[in-house]
Amino acid sequence: MAIRKLTPVIHEKVWGSPQTEPWLDNPTGRSIGEIWFSAPEAMPVLVKFLFTSERLSVQVHPDDAYAQAHGENRGKTEMWHILRADLDATIALGLRESASRELVRQAALDGSIVNLLNWIPARAGDTFFVPAGTIHAIGGGLVLCEVQQYSDVTYRLFDYHRMPERTLHLEDSLAVAQLGLADGRRQLPVECEYFRTERLEVRGAISCATTVRQAMYIAIAGEGTISGQTFHPGEAWLVSVNSPPFAIESSEAAFVVASFPGRQMTE
Repeated sequence: MAIRKLTPVIHEKVWGSPQTEPWLDNPTGRSIGEIWFSAPEAMPVLVKFLFTSERLSVQVHPDDAYAQAHGENRGKTEMWHILRADLDATIALGLRESASRELVRQAALDGSIVNLLNWIPARAGDTFFVPAGTIHAIGGGLVLCEVQQYSDVTYRLFDYHRMPERTLHLEDSLAVAQLGLADGRRQLPVECEYFRTERLEVRGAISCATTVRQAMYIAIAGEGTISGQTFHPGEAWLVSVNSPPFAIESSEAAFVVASFPGRQMTE
C-alpha cells in the first residue's frame, strides 16, 4: 500500500480546548489537548495537532545523546506551524537574556521563570523551530500542527501549580537547557537532520510522489481527494518510500508535508 490514512489518537488535557473544529468534530465540548498520528510500525517522527485554552508547562527536551544516556531511544526536536491564534496568543522560546543555572533553578521553584522567558506573538501561518535544549512554552488560544522526533521525553521546569501537581525535572532540565536567547522563528520549509516540513497549497489537481524518504501529508485546510480517497482538515496520510505518483484534488486546500528517512510500507 503506497499511501494510507493514519488513525488519530485523541488526548484530553486540562489545558485543552473545546474549540477544535474544523480539524476535529467535538459536539460534546470535550477539552481536547492533542491529536496524535502515528503508524503501527516504528517511525522516527510523530505528528500532532494541539489545541490550547491556557499555557502549557515551561519545559525543555534533551538531545539524542542525553536521552540515550538516560535510557530513552531518542531526544526531541520539534517544529510548530500555527493554524489558528487568538489576538493575544503567544509562545515562548528561550530566555529574554542569558541567565545562570542557579537563577533559572530558583525562578523555576518560585514561578518567576515565566518572566524570564522570551514570549513571542503567534499568528496563523507562523512557524517556530524548537531544537532539543530550547526552553519553551506554548500559550493559550492556539491551534498548531507539530512535527517532532518520536519521543515523549519532556523535562518540566514549571507547571503553574496546577492540580494535581505534576513532577518537575529541574536537574535534567538544567543539564540540557540552553540558558539564553533562541532563534526559533522560521518560514516553511524547515529542515533539520530529523525531518523536513513544508506547506503545500492545492488549487485544482496536482501530482505528488516521494523518492527515498517517507512522508506524511497533514491536511490543515480544505477538502478534496488524495489518491482517490476523501480528505478533510485534521487528517494525516502516510506515503511510502518510492511510491508511484498520486493525485491530490481540491478547489482549495493546504497541507503540511513532513518527510523523513523511512522504509517501504507493506500491506
